[in-house]
Amino acid sequence: MPQLSLENISVGYGGPIVVRDVTIEVEQQEFVTILGPSGSGKTTLLRAIAGYLRPATGIVTIAGTIASNERTWLPPERRRIGIVPQEGALFPHLDVAGNIAFGLRDKKKARARVAEMLEMVDLSGLEKARPHELSGGQQQRVALARALAPAPSLVLLDEPFSSLDASLRIDVRTEVRRLLADIGTTAILVTHDQEEALSMADRVAVMSSGRIEQMDAPWTVYDDPSTLNVARFIGDLVELPVTEMQGASAHTAVGWVPIRDHRESDSSSRRVVLRPEQLVLVADRGVGADPQGVPGTVESIRYHGHDSLASVRLDDGPVVDVRSAGGVGVAVGDPVRVVVTGTARMFADPVV
Repeated sequence: MPQLSLENISVGYGGPIVVRDVTIEVEQQEFVTILGPSGSGKTTLLRAIAGYLRPATGIVTIAGTIASNERTWLPPERRRIGIVPQEGALFPHLDVAGNIAFGLRDKKKARARVAEMLEMVDLSGLEKARPHELSGGQQQRVALARALAPAPSLVLLDEPFSSLDASLRIDVRTEVRRLLADIGTTAILVTHDQEEALSMADRVAVMSSGRIEQMDAPWTVYDDPSTLNVARFIGDLVELPVTEMQGASAHTAVGWVPIRDHRESDSSSRRVVLRPEQLVLVADRGVGADPQGVPGTVESIRYHGHDSLASVRLDDGPVVDVRSAGGVGVAVGDPVRVVVTGTARMFADPVV
């Protein structure tokens, strides 16, 4: 039995529909991220799951209990959901212990539960500290402890790491993911950060214009996007118009490219999508050499430490980005050849 089931959920704010016909299931102990740009409806969907918004249509089922349908409506406090809001949002007038104990009904057992939570998030000894005395990472761990203290059936995290600096954000989200996995809690994280979504999730739900466009394992969403919109939103992309088809191969500005899961399309205007790491730079050996790939000239190089991104102007085509591990071994202005590796996805051009 799934821990959360959404069937044909649509949500509005008394006017236009913001979330449209969403159907997903989240299994017990699963960590799911809902990834999308600002305005995609992801936080609205989270608020509907929590009970702060009532869907216009559809059924919300939590741990086998219907929380919302056309006849039933459970308020937030009866849904057994823990929530970690943006920036932690601790109560400034309460100390750490008071924040963690806030949602506990059995006050006699609260002290022991608070101590257990503090040990779990490695903050023992800070019971009396006020939120302003804590670092950003400590505040996030207190917020997580507060959400987990009542032993919820589901934890919702609404972009809780967005205010942390880059290095701390990575450390805190890694620790939060480990803690949730250790105690076997089902969790849903809303984020617009692609790296965060891909690195933390068992499955990623990509949301756009109020709809879930794809829900799959992180590597599937990245390597095998189901729509052009998903391909564009996840990671860097090389898009190339198709000039000719021969069976399951498409001719593009970088030559012939094998197409993955090729299906005949009614559209006469199609494009191939590749990741920059599927393109490889090789030296241009000049006239008389056995040609490999298509010729071009390096226009710019962006070095990121763990990889480099070279922009290459093709002799008979557009500029394409080529990602290489470490350095690229060429300089701006060098003649090179671009070779395609692997297979590509092909989509019909979007209607403008």
